[in-house]
Amino acid sequence: MPHDTPLLTTMVVGLCLAFAFGLLAHRLRLPMIAGYLMAGVIIGPFTPGFVADQHLAQELAEMGVILLMFGVGLHFRLGELLAVKAIAIPGAIGQIAVATLAGLAMGWLLGWSIGAGLVFGLSLSVASTVVLLRALQERGLVKEDRGRIAVGWLIVEDLVMVVTLVLVPPLAGLLGGEAAPLDGEAAEVARMGFGPVLATLLVTGVKVSAFVALMLVVGQRLIPWTLHYVAHTGQRELFRLSVLSIALGVAWGSANFFGVSFALGAFFAGMVMAGSSLSAQAMKDMLPLRDAFAVLFFVSVGMLFDPSVIFAAPLSLLATVAIIIGVKSAAAYGIVRAFGHGREVALTIAASLAQIGEFSFILIVMGVGLEIVPVEGQGLIVAGALVSILLNPLVFRLVDRLAPADNA
Repeated sequence: MPHDTPLLTTMVVGLCLAFAFGLLAHRLRLPMIAGYLMAGVIIGPFTPGFVADQHLAQELAEMGVILLMFGVGLHFRLGELLAVKAIAIPGAIGQIAVATLAGLAMGWLLGWSIGAGLVFGLSLSVASTVVLLRALQERGLVKEDRGRIAVGWLIVEDLVMVVTLVLVPPLAGLLGGEAAPLDGEAAEVARMGFGPVLATLLVTGVKVSAFVALMLVVGQRLIPWTLHYVAHTGQRELFRLSVLSIALGVAWGSANFFGVSFALGAFFAGMVMAGSSLSAQAMKDMLPLRDAFAVLFFVSVGMLFDPSVIFAAPLSLLATVAIIIGVKSAAAYGIVRAFGHGREVALTIAASLAQIGEFSFILIVMGVGLEIVPVEGQGLIVAGALVSILLNPLVFRLVDRLAPADNA
């Protein structure tokens, strides 16, 4: 007699289809993320056949977000950023500004609110960590100057998005979305004469500051100590469990006690753990689980894509792709050249950023959930991600042909 197991069914079907389409993408020499997204499209509500449980898929995706952000934190090295800060910080901020303005202009042309255009533009401004690092690794560029600049640039983009994810919910009402009801602390501050938005921002700022201080003062000592204590037991199983418990526990605690997003909590857990001499082993042990749930995250994003957007709004889709591949890349190329770097470096950075990924999905889903961005914007972001990820290898091949021509 068959059992009603929607969670198991969603995971099994999602992972099996992701494997099949990921393998196909690899055979076609395309990023496997494109295959995972396509798997989600197949089992989504907008295509015929089996439809996975979207609510369960989103829960699994949340786990994927936590582990992805934990991995970003573990990879974060302040030294790497400081080594290329002269170009990475102003370059990333400048490129984010250009892409956001382009998205804002597109939103205005589509009749959206300023808040919708702003969130949409920010979603277009940040590249996928997975796609970028994989492209650099395949070409052996990670240890070269241009690879280090690209990684530093990516770190700045990620940090800007982490801050954005913290600020968007309290600003939802101001951005034209559904303003969240004031909690007890914010309501008390509002009664002191502050407006609801300012009160929410002040309370959010205090909570985030308290969480960051706790992580930097207590977490920086407690987390590495815990890892070393468990490592000395000699039990690899306990060590893996400790890493997973820290990642999930800090993420859950940050959300429930400090009102901070799961993503920010997981990022700080990883960043603090990165200071331990056991961080490399922690990352190695976490990789299989992180990759599995990251796959489910991309599958769940694919489920949000309505293929009808290709026919219903082809010009909007073309404009979205043009911003991702054209405007972003041109801005990055111009900025790198303006800072005195050669054409080869500028072309590599431009190609690296000619796609969007994880943070784009997280931010646009948040924007739609808070009713800031219309659902059409979500479809355009997912479609733009699919197209840009599919085209990114071709962009790099074009760069490989153009770069040797002039390295000046």
